[in-house]
Formats: sequence, structure tokens, C-alpha cells
Amino acid sequence: MEFDGEFELDGVPPEKAWIVLSDPMAVRDSLKGCRYITPMDDDFNFDEYEPEEDVEMLPDADPETVADRAFVEGQKYAALMQVGVGSVKPRFETTVTIEDRDDENFEMIASGGGDASGSSFSMESGMRIHPTEDGESSEIEWWTEADVSGRIAQLGSRVINPVANKIVNNFFSSIEKQMTDVDETSSGVTDRIRGML
Repeated sequence: MEFDGEFELDGVPPEKAWIVLSDPMAVRDSLKGCRYITPMDDDFNFDEYEPEEDVEMLPDADPETVADRAFVEGQKYAALMQVGVGSVKPRFETTVTIEDRDDENFEMIASGGGDASGSSFSMESGMRIHPTEDGESSEIEWWTEADVSGRIAQLGSRVINPVANKIVNNFFSSIEKQMTDVDETSSGVTDRIRGML
């Protein structure tokens, strides 16, 4: 299955969009059904991991802390997702690897997959942030190629596509709100982060 699209963030320049979209905590909070996204090693155990609670987010978080936890090229991340598709609501234990991260061109590519009872998927996805003509807003180009098997695959694209589109729209709406919150604080916060990336 293939999904792609573009999303414009009004009044959010690419540098600010990149800061928030590079933060696993911001991505987690914007993905409905995502319990956590965290760096993992070979000994990681989905059943035993307890996610951090009450993590400070921008604009209140220390910019260096946010920069330190940004997605890293080559790093594997564990994500626990629970998404309802029709009458099925599987709990996916997902592994994601950041294959490529280009801070200069605001581009990131990831691959991964996950399993749940009776369903599994593998995917490759990417995004690139372009400035709009006035340079004051961002256009985010995104794409995902996914292979789905098991119970979810049996539901077919007529059921899966609307759910996927809803998740994406909710995600970018939430990201836009987070960026607005950051924008309403002093520009010093984003300037400090931008200097660290």
C-alpha cells in the first residue's frame, strides 16, 4: 500500500518545523494511539519498558535537552502503537530505524515494521520540508510504502485508507499546534535549538 501527501504549516518556517518533527516526544504526542517512541538496543523488551511520564516539551523544555533527544541517523527506535481499524484494534510492537537524516535539506527517511496478534506490517517512509515562496511557512511532503498482512490486510484499502488519512491529518494538526505554542514564546528558544542541529 502506498500513501503520500503534502501538508502546509502556515506561519511556521522550515527550521521550526524541523525542530518539532525531529523530537520523538513531539511525534509521540501527535500520533494518536502511540504510547512511546524511544531509542532501543538488542535487549529492549516491549513488555517491561516503562515510558517516561511528564516529559517537558517545547516551549518549556530546555532546548539542549530537546536537541539531545532528537532522532539520530542509524538509530533504532521502539514504538508501541494501538490503532483501531474497523473492528480491529491491534497493539503493534514496532521497530523503526532512521535510515537518513539531512538537517540541511530538512529531510528524513525511516524504515521499520511491527507485529500484533494476527497482523503485521513493514514500511518505509520519508518526509521533506520545503519553504513556501514567502519563506514564512512550510510545506511538508511525506510518503509511506507499507506491506500489511493478517487480519488488518483482510479489511482492505476501503477501510484502511480513511483511517490512515485521519491519523495523518490529526498528526499534522497536532504538530501545527505544538509549533504555534513554540512560536508564541521568545524566538531565543528556537534560535538556540537551530544552532545545535
